[in-house]
Amino acid sequence: MKKTAVLALGGNAIIQAGQKGTIAEQFRNTRESLGGIVELIKQGYHLAITHGNGPQVGNLLRQQEAGEKEGIAPLPLGVLNAATEGTMGYMIEQSLQNSLLLNGINKEVITITAQVVVDRNDPSMLNPTKYVGSTYYSKEQAEKLQAELGWTLKEDSGKGYRRVVPSPKPIDIIPAKTVKELVDDGQIVITVGGGGIPIYIEDNGTYEGVDAVIDKDFASALLAKMINADLLVILTSVDKVAVNYNKPDMQELDVLTIADAKKYHAEGQFPSGSMGPKIMAAIDFIEKGGQEVLITSIEKIVDAFEGKTGTRIIKKVRI
Repeated sequence: MKKTAVLALGGNAIIQAGQKGTIAEQFRNTRESLGGIVELIKQGYHLAITHGNGPQVGNLLRQQEAGEKEGIAPLPLGVLNAATEGTMGYMIEQSLQNSLLLNGINKEVITITAQVVVDRNDPSMLNPTKYVGSTYYSKEQAEKLQAELGWTLKEDSGKGYRRVVPSPKPIDIIPAKTVKELVDDGQIVITVGGGGIPIYIEDNGTYEGVDAVIDKDFASALLAKMINADLLVILTSVDKVAVNYNKPDMQELDVLTIADAKKYHAEGQFPSGSMGPKIMAAIDFIEKGGQEVLITSIEKIVDAFEGKTGTRIIKKVRI
């Protein structure tokens, strides 16, 4: 029986903490992160793979800022999202193709850049809160950038001002039908990188890009629903979800119902900058018909599929 899963890779798995992010480092990290995915393919899973792009698009933003000082016109954020879908998709695609060849597996690996529809009236459009880039500015610099470029900048943790952009919820994925056809055929599709390229629909039905960042976990959950995946796998830096994280009474969770997930989220157990979006994306997927979400680290993905680790999020406890 065909089993379909969407695997969401974190962008930090490809540029790790303390690294410069050279292409050699990124390719090495990508190759090292795919062993568990190859094992799942051996087990017969049909896969779509998504990925984050936080460090990568942040570096591209810094390059735009540096280039602008030399008179080079900067690229808008939406176009940079598209660029990372291509570059990171290429790295994952080639690395996975090579792993499959070495394991005697004959499957196509295909990267598709995805336009992801958002609501132009999403509340985040009026109140951007998503920090992008790693450059901090003084108050005077922030005011100048806001006047000259129309950016929105907000103070961040007492370190200075950083650019913020909208982070609207995804409502449609343009190539989802094509992705489903390819995945159902047994091919491996890499798509919705970095949450996809944010667009909205004009009154006449045409598409228009927007400078925003879509959360990749919400986009992955939507993709999983649209291709009728049985399972959404969110790969992160921890083996299991925990409450009271990093405290003496920390408790790791093997199974989490969506009712308990909502309760813990309301209590502030899952911060917005870390586990929060993953939990909310999991809830959204299951409430819209998905069967199960698995959250674990990329290093333990095979063990998690065998029930040895990881946190499984389900609708309710099975009796």
